[in-house]
Amino acid sequence: MPTCLPTVLRRCHACASERFRANGKFRVNANHKLLDAWLLVLCTACGDTAKLTVWERMHVRSVRAELLDRMHDNDPGLAAELLKDPVVRRRNRIALDWAGAWRLDTGGSDHLDREVIDVSVRFAARIPVRPVRLIADGCGLSRAEVERLVAEGKIVSAVRLSGKLSSDFTFTLKR
Repeated sequence: MPTCLPTVLRRCHACASERFRANGKFRVNANHKLLDAWLLVLCTACGDTAKLTVWERMHVRSVRAELLDRMHDNDPGLAAELLKDPVVRRRNRIALDWAGAWRLDTGGSDHLDREVIDVSVRFAARIPVRPVRLIADGCGLSRAEVERLVAEGKIVSAVRLSGKLSSDFTFTLKR
């Protein structure tokens, strides 16, 4: 599950850094009956502010009132939703870095001494994570050991465990 907003990967025009942090603040500008809205992000190196376009020249009546209220209240939940939106990411040419922005909740460590463990992984949010790292953190193993167990057929899953996943999956660990 997520613990904070991810880092936004985009080049800073002031210092050439490539990392921004979103703090959940918005700017909404009205020009007669047209609205513009931006999510503000801060450069991690120099602190300069950049704007990520949420919408441009939207007619006032086409914007839901509760969405506009959430922007005026600087809702961090809305910022998280918009950062995950592929349309917003593509429009602003940004990528997200989820390193350090999520945590793993296990049901405890009493199940690790069994011979066969069936595990179901559920994501509270669509965060791209390497399954090998997730299994290593959850079972108290090194990543190299998890990769060895996958190669030996002692960790079996219906999904490919190399690469990144952001959807629920299951696997079986045989000791």
